[in-house]
Amino acid sequence: MGDELYEHETTQTLTREQAAEQLRRIADDLSRHNEVRVLHGDREVSIPVAKQVELEVELEVEQGKNELEITLSW
Repeated sequence: MGDELYEHETTQTLTREQAAEQLRRIADDLSRHNEVRVLHGDREVSIPVAKQVELEVELEVEQGKNELEITLSW
């Protein structure tokens, strides 16, 4: 974990619609609440988000598997 105070990573298999709903929830948290909320077991962690963020979008297209990676930093 290095110097991080907190780190959370999860991988889930979802339908396309379920994945879109999770992305909408994250977008709503950013635009309406100025924070990001993550459920970690039975605990919810809320992180305030700065007014300016760096958005990185990476798309990898490979034979049989594609990957879209979205990173927000502040």
